[in-house]
Amino acid sequence: MTAGQIAGLIAAVAFLLLVVFIGLFLMKIARTISEVNVTIKSVTSNVDVIAKQTDKIMATSNTLVKDIDEKLNITTPVFQAAADLGESVSDLNEATKNLTQRVKDSGRTGSKAWMAGAVSKAAWKTFRNHRKNKNTD
Repeated sequence: MTAGQIAGLIAAVAFLLLVVFIGLFLMKIARTISEVNVTIKSVTSNVDVIAKQTDKIMATSNTLVKDIDEKLNITTPVFQAAADLGESVSDLNEATKNLTQRVKDSGRTGSKAWMAGAVSKAAWKTFRNHRKNKNTD
């Protein structure tokens, strides 16, 4: 064999190896694309199921929100009554505080009146005793 034939043989073997590796690469790509197609079909069917379940959940949520809204509308008067009761209790506390203050003030005024009465009584006794002593003299 001549040097040209050996070079041609080496080139042919190199080309053959290149074709084999490209073929293997293309087969791996084909397998990967096939798996991607299966995955896409699976994802599509799962998304359809999820979309249907989401629709059911949304419908149920809307029903629950409507039910809760109705129940809150029923309980609103109860909370209003509780607020009114709290206001009434606050007014009663204020009235009791005012009454207590008046009683305290009345007690002070009463004690002043008692003191004035006691002084007047003592003065009357003194005057009567003085008059009695004056009449007996």
